[in-house]
Amino acid sequence: MKRRTFVKNTGLAAGMIAATPLTANLFTGDNYDFPLMDLHVHITDQFTIEQAMKLAEERKVKFGIVEHPAAWAIRDDTDLKKYIDKLRKFPVFVGLQPMITGWDKNFSPDMLAKLDYVLMDPQTIPLGDGQYQRIWQLETYVEDTDAFMEKYMEHSLNILNKEPITIFGWPLFLPVCIARDYYTLWTKERMQQIISAAKVRNIAIEINDMAHTPHEKFIRMAKEQGLKFTFGSDSRNSNAGRLAYCKEVARSCNLQPEDFFVPERKS
Repeated sequence: MKRRTFVKNTGLAAGMIAATPLTANLFTGDNYDFPLMDLHVHITDQFTIEQAMKLAEERKVKFGIVEHPAAWAIRDDTDLKKYIDKLRKFPVFVGLQPMITGWDKNFSPDMLAKLDYVLMDPQTIPLGDGQYQRIWQLETYVEDTDAFMEKYMEHSLNILNKEPITIFGWPLFLPVCIARDYYTLWTKERMQQIISAAKVRNIAIEINDMAHTPHEKFIRMAKEQGLKFTFGSDSRNSNAGRLAYCKEVARSCNLQPEDFFVPERKS
């Protein structure tokens, strides 16, 4: 099942949770100011770019649009050029959201350089022989938690160390079946490994509004070590730009404008 179809059909958020100017707007509240941008918005036949622009204007949010480089979406340079050219007519940032490592082999460096950013998450874990564990799916089953975390960390660090990305999405997300052990499984050592790897390559950390991740402890650790953050709703509907969790945790962690990554819009 395609990821976009699964998210749409299952009401994923419930199961996981225990014409706008090109300059970023600021969310002001409780003496904190930070850019109000949602860099994880998807366009569909039911949620068009025109609808997204109307919503962005109403909510005073800057949108970044992403699509999956995949056989059923953007397959090659020709597809990517059409995608970029279509979105350049609108005041949005243009990005990709790859799901599989090695995705960039299907595109030329020149075309990839035309993107404003690339956001990738570690939710599609390779198991070998072309098989993957898709941990966002509600039916995901983890038999051995320690073995899963070892594989999950290996995959996450592989993305952070090797993939050509700008933003690390859905950080610290866990499958529903083991989410009750979130604070036990995400040890300080594991969190530091992710932070250190992201820092080496200046990769920003997404604060994900759908999954409510990462938590305050991780954000404070990352902030202290100089990492940048982005907001993302992973929305394909009118939830885009709401960002309630993002705004609340940013206030709690005293994030300031300089703590956020703002993409450079390419021509």
